Amino acid sequence: MLIILPSIAYAIILVSILLRSQQKKDNSLEITGTQDLQKPHLSQYFALRLILFILLVLHGYASYVDIFTEQGLVFGFAQALSLMAWVGVALYWIEAWFFPLGGMMGLVIFLAMVLSFLPAIFGGSIISTNTTHSPGFKLHFLTANIAYGVMFLAALHAILMSWQNRALKQHSLQEKPSLIQKIFLGVGSVWLDKLPSLLTMERVLFNTTSIGFILLTITVFSGIFFSQMLFGKPLIFDHKTFFALISWVMFGGLLFSRWKSGLRGIKAIRWVFGSFIVLLLAYIGSRFVLEVLLHRV
Repeated sequence: MLIILPSIAYAIILVSILLRSQQKKDNSLEITGTQDLQKPHLSQYFALRLILFILLVLHGYASYVDIFTEQGLVFGFAQALSLMAWVGVALYWIEAWFFPLGGMMGLVIFLAMVLSFLPAIFGGSIISTNTTHSPGFKLHFLTANIAYGVMFLAALHAILMSWQNRALKQHSLQEKPSLIQKIFLGVGSVWLDKLPSLLTMERVLFNTTSIGFILLTITVFSGIFFSQMLFGKPLIFDHKTFFALISWVMFGGLLFSRWKSGLRGIKAIRWVFGSFIVLLLAYIGSRFVLEVLLHRV
């Protein structure tokens, strides 16, 4: 029961955000002055942040109890996606204090709602019984999932930047929104208009990617040590290792190109998204195939 509570809570928050956004839109049509609306807006802003923080605590605790059990370390693609969403929401919560990222909230909460529910359907499997009490392995495990979460948030930035870029080319944020934009951002892409400029989004994107690359580097090379602990071999070169190394090289190449030639724009967006897809294939993709398609654990 505990594992589904975060998803339910995210759904309630998402509905409240949608209702508040619609109410705000209606009020803007009726009230020309903004002075009377500033104070309630500020109080609602902090209330929503506090509720989101409580949700993060609930989601984190539910994930910890579900993964680190008395029987051993229970993990699978659903648990990995749920943790990735948790880290993404946590980083968004931190970033939003420094950048005007209110337009991202609906998309972040929606994905967290969906991904946090997956462990209730796919229970994963016990992948280790001798590492749950190892502080070093827990640190490696935490670093790996934070790296996934950081890159997840970077991919969301890339998606929204591509929508912003498309909107700018159309010379109107409310002209012919795509079906995905309607689903995630509302008809007319009202939330998209609340995002900061593309230059600010681009700066946040590369800052996020740089942090994720550092964490990914630690994860890839510390995994060699813990491969010895789990499997008795220093390095198992399988498809997971292959995709992890490829994604590491791709993210590194992205940051190098940014430093060397000032890579930016749609090319950088596609590079970030492509690198993230490869990173997903490294573990989550392979576990999905084993657990769902092949019914093997």
